[in-house]
Amino acid sequence: MTTTQTRPRQETPRAVRPHGKTPLYKRERPLWMLLPGGVLMLAVIVVPLLVGVYIAMLDLDQYTLRQWFSAPFVGFANFAEAFTDSPLLHSIWISVSLSVLVTAVTVPIGVAAAISTQNRFPGRGLVRSIYLVPYVLPAFVVGTFFRTMLQPQGVVNTALGTDVLWLNGSASYWALAGVMVWTSWPFVYLLSLAGLQAVDNEVHEAAALDGVTWWAKLRYIVFPYLRGPLSLAIIISILHNINNFTLPFVLFGNPLPSSVEVMPVLTYIASFQSFRFGLSAAMAICSLVIVAIPLFVYLRAVKLDTGDDAGPTRKQRRADRAVLAAPAAADIEGARA
Repeated sequence: MTTTQTRPRQETPRAVRPHGKTPLYKRERPLWMLLPGGVLMLAVIVVPLLVGVYIAMLDLDQYTLRQWFSAPFVGFANFAEAFTDSPLLHSIWISVSLSVLVTAVTVPIGVAAAISTQNRFPGRGLVRSIYLVPYVLPAFVVGTFFRTMLQPQGVVNTALGTDVLWLNGSASYWALAGVMVWTSWPFVYLLSLAGLQAVDNEVHEAAALDGVTWWAKLRYIVFPYLRGPLSLAIIISILHNINNFTLPFVLFGNPLPSSVEVMPVLTYIASFQSFRFGLSAAMAICSLVIVAIPLFVYLRAVKLDTGDDAGPTRKQRRADRAVLAAPAAADIEGARA
């Protein structure tokens, strides 16, 4: 009987660059290909931003509008006036609190709606289409519709048996929050549904075979898949609700009640009704800074700015040189033998 000896399988060394060839991370990248997008970004974003910052430092109003860039330079006086002699701080509080409140309410509603339509059932397509109706309606239509319903003799007071002034006074805050929730939750629903589609069916089958309860399934299987989509939904919802202009402007008209005087409407009033263009530009810059804070936090959280394509690390380059030097050392030893 013959015995077959098996040789141990040697690991194939990973491919390395040829000796003397410039690595990819040191080559000159074709930056000229970014020129069209860079020019467009410069013209659409950077230049208007710089012009807005400069206007915020001018005493530009209806009397100095003809002078334009020759208007009196006042430095940071417009910013000081915005924070001291205008209701900007009150508007910031209203906008931020509304945005956080609406986002906190819409997230569980959107997730629940996505889970309810994940499995197949008769009429699932129709239910999904109905869920998207509040999202696809224009904000002007939604504002006009709810403005009619929230009148003193409207449908809401008739159904509740009350005589609350929803469009004036302190109740306006809750009316605006309710309307914003109605229009915002389908966006969270869409992103949650997209996250649920990434869950493999085999995972659900394994959970069913193991007898996992529905809460454990949601906590340990479904929710981890929704972490990324929900993070994106939360940040976009916050930014959208802070910058929402059309809905409160159409819903309450002009002037707005003090309880719903949000930042975009306040900036509009200062610019196109009071004709204080320098002051409104300062308010717009402050709004931009407030909006940039949650965006920066999100970018840091998902590590989009870590530069993953910066090339191999020093440890990897040392390993490459060691692999390249190994055959040469073996040849030298063989020649000496």
